[in-house]
Amino acid sequence: MSQSHALEARSANWRDYLELTKPKVVALMILTSVIGMYLATPGWVSLDILFFGNLGIALCAGAAAVINHVVDRQIDTKMARTHKRPVATGRVEPLQAVLFALMIGSAGMAILLVMVNPLTAWLTLASLMGYAVIYTLILKRATPQNIVIGGLAGAAPPLLGWTAVTGQLEGHGLLLVLIIFAWTPPHFWALAIHRKEEYAKADVPMLPVTHGEAYTKLHILLYTVIMFLVTMLPFLTGMSGVFYLFGASILGARFLYWSIVLYRDSRPEAAIKTFRFSITYLMLLFVVLLVDHYSFYLWV
Repeated sequence: MSQSHALEARSANWRDYLELTKPKVVALMILTSVIGMYLATPGWVSLDILFFGNLGIALCAGAAAVINHVVDRQIDTKMARTHKRPVATGRVEPLQAVLFALMIGSAGMAILLVMVNPLTAWLTLASLMGYAVIYTLILKRATPQNIVIGGLAGAAPPLLGWTAVTGQLEGHGLLLVLIIFAWTPPHFWALAIHRKEEYAKADVPMLPVTHGEAYTKLHILLYTVIMFLVTMLPFLTGMSGVFYLFGASILGARFLYWSIVLYRDSRPEAAIKTFRFSITYLMLLFVVLLVDHYSFYLWV
């Protein structure tokens, strides 16, 4: 390790370790986990499940994010979006980061096993391994379909919230996974188009790098249509009511608008704007699901 890197490593503080956990990403995951909990019951979620369930899930998700920093440290140095990350700059050494991941991941698993239920714990572990190992270590460098296959790991949080409350796998809980699974490709490919040159420089086979922007834009549009149809399933299966149908239709139409704008290249910075809207879209969609859920029980 160079002297400059040594100095950076010694200057690491709690903010660097917090950054390793990707707190903004984890916060969105926990939002879907909390909503998954409340959708699993007609009443209120007990405070111990609400607190310990989401704490355990957050710690495990944070551990997976730390491993992602370690595995991708060479790639991160070549990308403007990530070159200042703690492991990439040397502020935190890879071994320190791995030990930190083991510590918070083990704590998260212990909390889920003892305070929640084994099913949620093992599903969380599977999700962690899917993101940190299968996606980050293998798929990301192996295939342009990496985000499609690996997206399943990131789609798990609402199901984890559901099983934390019910202790069992159920169809509607799996449907929440399907929604995020369908949302992930158009969400991430929009960012990949915006960062195409950086991914190419880092030799990461993202779809716009391997197949071009036009091909990727078409697939974003097609996956957005699939996502829109999937988001209709909660209403069609009786999981939600008319309020959700209306909200999901409005939000889905807006997402389709942005995917068409991106496909036609009719507005500047369309890719990053589509990416940003996709985050807002997912947050609002799950909030609409929750509001619909409780409005139904208030009326009956």
